[in-house]
Amino acid sequence: MDFLDNVKHEGENQKAKRREGEPTAAFKGAAWVALLIGTVAYLIGLFNAGMELNEKGYYLAVLIFGLYSSVSLQKAVRDKEEGIPVTNIYYGISWFALVAAILLMAIGLYNAGSIILSEKGFYGMAFVLSIFASITVQKNIRDTQKARERK
Repeated sequence: MDFLDNVKHEGENQKAKRREGEPTAAFKGAAWVALLIGTVAYLIGLFNAGMELNEKGYYLAVLIFGLYSSVSLQKAVRDKEEGIPVTNIYYGISWFALVAAILLMAIGLYNAGSIILSEKGFYGMAFVLSIFASITVQKNIRDTQKARERK
């Protein structure tokens, strides 16, 4: 019975360490793993692709642009929701940048004659996974910081 009591006590200690509003370690870990899997898979696919170097550069730039714009938009939306001043121009540019990144990816894949359909699907899914995971990681970082600032 001592073993079960110790396990229960350990679980209570873990709960005590995590503050109210802070995401669980499992959720934070899952978000980071999803970001790494999506981004690394995309980059490995690009490295092994038989496309021209300028095409590879295009897809790399779109990924970087998409990751940055998604984090920027998440921050702008969250700031606005929390009453932190966000200019309308920055808010609008953040939305425009993310939509532009997604459209650039979609248009690039649609017009890519050197990529077979399954590869197009792979790049699309890895891109979407990376974008979604970057938003989640940014949210987790912000939630953790806010929870730790509360006393």
